[in-house]
Amino acid sequence: MSARTTTGDVITVVGLGADGWDGLTGHARHEITSAEVLMGSARQLDLVPGGFTRVAWPSPLLPALPDLLAAHAGRRVCVLASGDPLFHGIGATLVRLLGADRVAVVPHPSSASLACARLGWALDRTEVVSLVGRPTSLLVPHLQPRRRLLLLGADPRAVAELAPDARITVLEQLGGPDERVHHDLDAADPLHVLAVECGPGGLSRAPGLPDDAFEHDGQITKREVRAVSLALLGPRVGELLWDVGAGAGSIAVEWCRTHPACRALAVEKHPERAARVTRNATALGVPTAVRVVEGASPDALDGLERPDAVFVGGGVTAPGVVERCWAALKPGGRLVANAVTIESEAVLARWHAELGGALTRLSVSRAAPVGGFTGWRPHMPVTVWAVTKENE
Repeated sequence: MSARTTTGDVITVVGLGADGWDGLTGHARHEITSAEVLMGSARQLDLVPGGFTRVAWPSPLLPALPDLLAAHAGRRVCVLASGDPLFHGIGATLVRLLGADRVAVVPHPSSASLACARLGWALDRTEVVSLVGRPTSLLVPHLQPRRRLLLLGADPRAVAELAPDARITVLEQLGGPDERVHHDLDAADPLHVLAVECGPGGLSRAPGLPDDAFEHDGQITKREVRAVSLALLGPRVGELLWDVGAGAGSIAVEWCRTHPACRALAVEKHPERAARVTRNATALGVPTAVRVVEGASPDALDGLERPDAVFVGGGVTAPGVVERCWAALKPGGRLVANAVTIESEAVLARWHAELGGALTRLSVSRAAPVGGFTGWRPHMPVTVWAVTKENE
């Protein structure tokens, strides 16, 4: 039994499988039958017998949820969830909304557990990606050589187009009487999980993607300098980056590719380049993590969420840019700025003298044909200033 007594102040969330009432434990059935109000999707409500006040979820659900719960305050409310309520489910939403002390959860095997059981896959070595209400392009960073993925809420055909070298299995109605495992992507039941066995392709998630992985007009932080700059920025899980003077957005995109919880604000004054940042973020799998702020710095920085790290790749000579970035940076945050001209180098030297940090000059040459031979073609040297903000 639950360690907490269900009262009118506590919402009970019961995980439900495709087999409905028959698949529930005695504890789960008791929690449901003890309720006065039963909430869930229309499909879930149809799986449970009994006389309740039944409330089907509206669409969209999240904006309506607080008022819906308030309307039944003081009554014993039970919420039906699919599988494990805390695994990409309504249980986690309710905990965020009400707090853990007001939500009692009775779990059921998740769709991921059932899928791995059918396939013989080790769950701890299988990556689960939720695409429920999200763009399919979010899958791109997860497409790594021979990785095994489980996808929730994915469009089978869209996944096949994005990963043509993958083997895709449809697992539908898991745990129910109509369960089926097959490879007919056009015949997938709406209630399904996709199992993806990746092929040999896929882009590395380590910083320093090839320049031609990005759409650009030449205004891009080159691969070698980008790898060094990102190493100095030191992305950590859940942190926010400002990419000021974003150009093609390569720094912002690669920052977000390091972990799904990382975010970036790409500040770019040229409309065409700003649109290009969005396209690059989508193509490389971080469409929702990179937000483009169109406008000239420093004015475009006003009102933005404070960053954990700042990269200034363009506009370092504009009055007030470095000052505004430094003031906004959180304590412990990192600022990295690049310069390729004498004038921008002078700005970095002045700030280095005032705030400290480290100055590094990078010179990169790439092999290229010289007649019938091969020679070195140097790129413009880049001066990199990196500094950490110790306190306000």
